[in-house]
Amino acid sequence: MDQAIIIEKSVIIIAVFALTMLMAMYSTLAERKIAAWLQDRIGPNRAGKGGILQPLADGLKLFAKEEFFPNTPNKFLFIVGPGISMATALMTSAVIPWGDRLHLFGRDIILQATDIDVAILYVFGVLSVGVYGIMIGGWASNNKFSLMSAMRASSQMISYEVAMGLSIIALIMMTGTLSLREIAAGQSGMNWNVFYQPVGFLIFLVCSFAETNRTPFDLAECEAELIGGYHTEYSSMKMGFYLFAEYASMFISSTILAVLYFGAYNYPGMDWVENNWGINIANILGIIALFIKLCGFIFFYMWVRWTVPRFRYDQLMRLGWKMLIPLSIANIIITGLVILLAD
Repeated sequence: MDQAIIIEKSVIIIAVFALTMLMAMYSTLAERKIAAWLQDRIGPNRAGKGGILQPLADGLKLFAKEEFFPNTPNKFLFIVGPGISMATALMTSAVIPWGDRLHLFGRDIILQATDIDVAILYVFGVLSVGVYGIMIGGWASNNKFSLMSAMRASSQMISYEVAMGLSIIALIMMTGTLSLREIAAGQSGMNWNVFYQPVGFLIFLVCSFAETNRTPFDLAECEAELIGGYHTEYSSMKMGFYLFAEYASMFISSTILAVLYFGAYNYPGMDWVENNWGINIANILGIIALFIKLCGFIFFYMWVRWTVPRFRYDQLMRLGWKMLIPLSIANIIITGLVILLAD
């Protein structure tokens, strides 16, 4: 491989990794600020101006806390669990197209760490591995409450992955590709997939809440029933990895929602901007457009958390198996009929 391409890809990978970590870190501050706004209180305001340094203070606190290991024969797995959760949350960002391309140093730089033809399958494959981080952590804690919570989380994630996968099938039938880059490129202007697949989008959105263990699907961390959940026995940065992975997953799932259904980096008038102001300005504005969309989804995640009460566990499973899966199958059939009649 050309050395320039290796350097280019390395820079993009480091930038995407740093961006994911930064967004996850400051999502914790945004969550606390939005919660304070919704509940008519101030929120964090001591560490830095307006609390801007609060995530750094929280990170230092986690690093400084005492390392604690429960009485378990599986200390290796106890350490591996949060590592798996953190790794799977970060690996998904590798196939996301953050923009079209930039023309720098006499060459086109693709704003994507790697472009593979089966990017959607890669995303689902990595997400499926994430369940091991939770299950291993709960089991290796040698705590029956942590194990119960891990089993809840695992069954919840597996159940909603089925409906999420089925909702994507209708989108794949319509676009004819598994590449996230091609799906993004096919939504120029306002030709967004959400207008053609509104039911699939709603199913995918609900399943994203369940996949990230966010309210109203946060039964795995329901303090009133299962103390701290599957990470009860964790302390210091091992605990921080589990919490950090949740916010990283929320950032990535928001980005995937924007890419699949809301035009990714496309915006109205992008062709005009490219013709008059140049490709670099047009695609920098495209990156900004993508971030506006994904930040809107992050805000929606947080708004729902402080507004909607959580489901009972039987309601959660009934919604996944008896409502979302049949609705996904019906959406596939209707999409197939529309495509057949259109031809």
